[in-house]
Amino acid sequence: MDDDLVSRVTESFGRQAFMQHIGASLEEVAAGRVVLRLPFDARLTQQNGLFHGGVIATIADVAGGYAGYSLFEAGTDVLTVEFKLNLLAPARGAFLTAHGQVLKSGRTLTICALKVFDHHEAGERLCAAGQQTLIKLK
Repeated sequence: MDDDLVSRVTESFGRQAFMQHIGASLEEVAAGRVVLRLPFDARLTQQNGLFHGGVIATIADVAGGYAGYSLFEAGTDVLTVEFKLNLLAPARGAFLTAHGQVLKSGRTLTICALKVFDHHEAGERLCAAGQQTLIKLK
């Protein structure tokens, strides 16, 4: 692992136009772990005013992708091969956090755990959980 993983992840994340469009930001970057933050915006909701499942899946995927990428060598890149996400509770509140954590980093494939929490007046609540497979591109 190279010493500049935070700057590599931050630079790559900065090129994610869709993350900028929805207002997501990096909250934490460490070796094998990334946390994203997404503030509430009515444009990110479904018909009942809850965060849309597609937005929840997107930030879970990106958090896991960068968790894996943080362990890759400089000069490589990452793509998601597959992911599965269970929506456990309706997501609402002031913001969401998406946590990506590497479970196993291999030469080509990396497996990550994904968790998304909503944050509201009652506290933090797990609203989605899943797993993802990433491929390292050279």
